Amino acid sequence: MNALDRKILAALEEDGRLTVTELADRVGLSLSPCHRRVRALEASGVIRGYRAELDPAALGLEFAALVFVTLNDSRSVADFEAAVAALDNVIQAQRLFGDPDYLLHIVARDLPAFQRLYDERLTSLPGMKRMTSTLVMKDVVSNRPLTSAVD
Repeated sequence: MNALDRKILAALEEDGRLTVTELADRVGLSLSPCHRRVRALEASGVIRGYRAELDPAALGLEFAALVFVTLNDSRSVADFEAAVAALDNVIQAQRLFGDPDYLLHIVARDLPAFQRLYDERLTSLPGMKRMTSTLVMKDVVSNRPLTSAVD
């Protein structure tokens, strides 16, 4: 990947709805070479897809929590991960090194909705030894473009 590819990626991270013509203008390429580079970035998996960034509060999801989970043992990993993947309120789940084993980012309509999810679904996840949660006060950095981290 060269500097031109990074410019293409930065422009698409900023606005994924750019037409190839607009993108080519922004990065200083003609239409065909720009289109070929975008297709190559898609084919290689660097560009995984395109989607809209939604405002959780505008969708009525004004509550966010971080839930830390420690499992009983490694035999529960596959079942736990499958169960977490089936929970729509979990918008991000990460397996961690050390303790705890997982970090779940969860959204809900409000505190009572989160409490119901916690009591009815989270506490019954397979293989769970311990679960703690903390409430998100505000997002300080959110959805930062990855190209800003690439040298």
